[in-house]
Amino acid sequence: MRPSLTAILCFLFASYIAHAIYSIYNMYHVPPCPPKEDCLKPSWTTKTKFQIFLCTSPQSIVYFSSDLVSVWSNNNFDISQNKEIELNVTLPSKTLNNGSLYLHVYMIPLQTTRKLLDLNSIMNHAKSIHGTGSLTEFQIQQAEVFSLLKKSEDEKKKLKKKKSRVKPISHWKSHLTLHMMSEPIPLFLRSIPGEIANYLKITGNKQYYPIIHVSKLSYKLKDLVPINSSQSVMPLTIAFTPITVGRLRLMVIVEHAMDSLLKMGFTDKDTDEIKGIFFDTSIYLLLLTIFVSAFHLLFDFLAFKNDISFWRKRTNMVGLSYRTLIWRCVSQSIVFLYLLDEETSLLVLIPMGIAAVIELWKVTKASKMNISWVEWKPKISFGSTSNDEKETAMYDSQSMKYLSYLLYPLCLGGAVYSLLYVPQKSWYSWCIHSLVNGVYAFGFLFMLPQLFVNYKLKSVAHLPWRSFMYKAFNTFIDDLFAFIITMPIAHRVACFRDDIVFLVYLYQRWLYPVDTKRVEFGESMVEGKSDKQD
Repeated sequence: MRPSLTAILCFLFASYIAHAIYSIYNMYHVPPCPPKEDCLKPSWTTKTKFQIFLCTSPQSIVYFSSDLVSVWSNNNFDISQNKEIELNVTLPSKTLNNGSLYLHVYMIPLQTTRKLLDLNSIMNHAKSIHGTGSLTEFQIQQAEVFSLLKKSEDEKKKLKKKKSRVKPISHWKSHLTLHMMSEPIPLFLRSIPGEIANYLKITGNKQYYPIIHVSKLSYKLKDLVPINSSQSVMPLTIAFTPITVGRLRLMVIVEHAMDSLLKMGFTDKDTDEIKGIFFDTSIYLLLLTIFVSAFHLLFDFLAFKNDISFWRKRTNMVGLSYRTLIWRCVSQSIVFLYLLDEETSLLVLIPMGIAAVIELWKVTKASKMNISWVEWKPKISFGSTSNDEKETAMYDSQSMKYLSYLLYPLCLGGAVYSLLYVPQKSWYSWCIHSLVNGVYAFGFLFMLPQLFVNYKLKSVAHLPWRSFMYKAFNTFIDDLFAFIITMPIAHRVACFRDDIVFLVYLYQRWLYPVDTKRVEFGESMVEGKSDKQD
């Protein structure tokens, strides 16, 4: 028996992901150069102490100490120890006027000089180590919220006018991490890792100095504070973190990947989610996350493929709840607009948009809609309904009748409460939030009509089980992502809500086992085939 195309693709995909994880693991664990090889040796040991200066400047490149303002120094600094300091930094006028500010780090081994040096001497010393990073970031200020009923019209007009000329403003990074490469291991001279080659400072006797790296990934958007001219002193927390060669290599690669994503149209908020995945977890949890994410993508693809295949061959709606189908289309569209309004990560937004398009296509297929052109004018026609379909529609209508008594008052009450007591960005935002709250809070009720139809027909053979099972696997993966990727609380709760419905469907699958040789409702129930009775 030949394997199917899906099985071959799954095997190739799994092999590729396993190879990628193995490569990341090898990158993370750099083997030391043996003594007999041609090695690049470290110029320091684990016991070496350093003299260090932290300075600020509006310029990213400085040549004179007069352009720097020293904010902290230490004459006996150990780069192998975690350390955190809190500073109050005075901002220059250029930074207060929507400008930038940079942190410059100068460091030199104490054993080199045998005496303490001033900042100017360290800057001009041949064996000094330098690192720099930005203390500011230009971002568009978050939209303000207000009570739609209580705010005066004048204030609304001012806010609307303010929104029309929105431009990025300078934000202060309240927390910054300085990564110190504290692992003094010998490197192969002929195969220096390309990711860190540009950061290495090498001496004439084949030695290299430790690297100071201020990573773009060391801060989150939540740490950014808008700078205004009335506050010239800003708090700053700096964490000194020792880092291995392997982790530094991974960090540099991810930084380049983030830059590529930004050029492709992703936002800083999207990359902010990826920062947490890569650097707020251990290497083993990171590899597990990559593995699970890859299979989430695979299951999404297989679910979409089988769902489209099922509905493309489907010729009737026997045993399927049309109202549930309509609701899924409407709810997916509402959730997509809500996530778009919340500026949610594209990691969540793109799959939701694709799902909304597929649900819309399924509605047109289920309603037997046919569009033809008559004299350049579109003409829409609908197919006829069989007796079996009318029986399914009767059970469908019966289940929705009782649900509507509970659903509509709750949704209306929630919308009124939100209007009266919850600040909103705009009327559009209130409408979308009210609709999506109804979807998240009571949307699972619209999944119940299909359960009711299954119960009345005593069969689940009419459901697209392959697509359903792939979606079910992804439901459990979504539970994991609910803790990893930042998303609205309502969307996070909805991930766990789907688990309950999935378990009920599994119970019905066990209660009404499918006999693939049996002909139900005029069709053979072998998925992917449709052998109609004469």
